[in-house]
Amino acid sequence: QVQVVESGGGLVQAGGSLRLSCTASGLTFDDYAMGWFRQAPGKEREGVSCISWNSGSKYYVDSVKGRFSISRDNAKNTLPLQMNSLKPEDTAMYYCAAAGYCFGGNWWADHKHYNYWGQGTQVTVSS
Repeated sequence: QVQVVESGGGLVQAGGSLRLSCTASGLTFDDYAMGWFRQAPGKEREGVSCISWNSGSKYYVDSVKGRFSISRDNAKNTLPLQMNSLKPEDTAMYYCAAAGYCFGGNWWADHKHYNYWGQGTQVTVSS
């Protein structure tokens, strides 16, 4: 049984940092690209970042480029997301997900390409 679990969310002031983490079990972690999504109340789920199985490709939504950094540790089955210079508009539930691939353009940001999802971790940025 595949389990994807996010952690590290919380309340932070604007300009601060948080480090989210995701662990996945029940699958061969390095067979999968991994992504982070977020969803704010009343808004659609948005792709934040994606990383290929070997970290060779990384993609970010424009609004987080230069502030967020995705990485992975295939030996530990973990997927950190370092978030710096946080803004109130980053407030959302953040989800980790596994996909077969991480292609560029708009492909990686389409949630329909992801097979397994976690339950999410809440990030709240106060102004």
